[in-house]
Amino acid sequence: MGTGIKALRSTELESKLIAIRRQLHQYPEVAYEEFETTRAIREWLEEADIRIIDLPLQTGVVAEIGVNNIGPIIALRADMDALPVQEETGLPYASIIPGKMHACGHDFHTAVILGAAYLLKQQEKTLAGTVRLLFQPAEEKGTGAKQLMERGALDGVQAIFGLHNKPDLEVGTIGIKAGPLMASLDGFEIDVEGIGTHSAIPHAGVDPIVAASQIVTALQSIVSRNVSPLDNAVVSVTTIHGGTTWNVIPDKVVLGGTIRTFQEEVRARIPDRLRAIIEGVASAYGANVHLRWFAGPPPVHNDEKLTKLSIDVAKKVGLQVVTPDPSAAGEDFAYYQLKIPGSFVFFGTSGTKEWHHPGFTLDERALLPGAHYFAELAASALKER
Repeated sequence: MGTGIKALRSTELESKLIAIRRQLHQYPEVAYEEFETTRAIREWLEEADIRIIDLPLQTGVVAEIGVNNIGPIIALRADMDALPVQEETGLPYASIIPGKMHACGHDFHTAVILGAAYLLKQQEKTLAGTVRLLFQPAEEKGTGAKQLMERGALDGVQAIFGLHNKPDLEVGTIGIKAGPLMASLDGFEIDVEGIGTHSAIPHAGVDPIVAASQIVTALQSIVSRNVSPLDNAVVSVTTIHGGTTWNVIPDKVVLGGTIRTFQEEVRARIPDRLRAIIEGVASAYGANVHLRWFAGPPPVHNDEKLTKLSIDVAKKVGLQVVTPDPSAAGEDFAYYQLKIPGSFVFFGTSGTKEWHHPGFTLDERALLPGAHYFAELAASALKER
């Protein structure tokens, strides 16, 4: 293909992006295992004469478009990791890797930003600055963004833009809103320790199953009684492990779960309240507890000015703009927004299933509009700054 990609017509570019997306979809790689994905992205960038920045990354790619490093730098980010999900779409280009699937559409994100890169390369000499491209690993782990930042990928960048496909929005529609868009994502594990005994003589031990059951119920009071009705939070216990047979009361049960909220002040209060509840309930039943807390990304919070620009550009390129409902899913794009202003959008893909479902699909007609949108957004953001 060489530098000939600069002259691709829209139909040719669309075909190219579909082929890229399908290749990525067929060979998914989960967090921090994206070695072949990294290699492929580098090749696609090099074929278009887009310069790659040499950073100490095992997976992930950072590249730039612009002349002589003059002017501001803005970034476009795409995540690239897949999920440990067995695909059930029946597509001719379905995953050939057992137990792994692009069930969240990161293959789509990567193809869209590559398409934007190709379009920006065509106008490189007229750009009012530099566009940095972040192809990020390990979004599903919630740690890839922090790794890129630690390696210097955000150095000198003044603003950042990103996207997530949205199956429930039609192709040609884009969801944009200022302020909170996606929730914080924290996790926890609780060891509930009792004293094992025969199931026929429970009084001789301390039953951790009974204590754990009460903890599961009591944790729901955090939302109903410790969070203002004007705020919001979700506390979900999603795993319970304990016991091995019907006639033995075990000595330990392990609970796991997640907490989501859009308000940092609510997020800050919950761990202490959770600890107080589990310790109080466990004490009442004669059990002991140990809490492990896993702090994840903060809420995605979109900058007002960049959101206005995102809306203006969307209308300019012919997309229908809607105000989306915030999603309680998490996104480590939020880490970038702690350092610089950012705007994250939901791009309509007319999907049949939601994120992380084994039957997840999307409409590839959204690829070309996505590429045009982010190319125009990047160029416009440079002019604004």
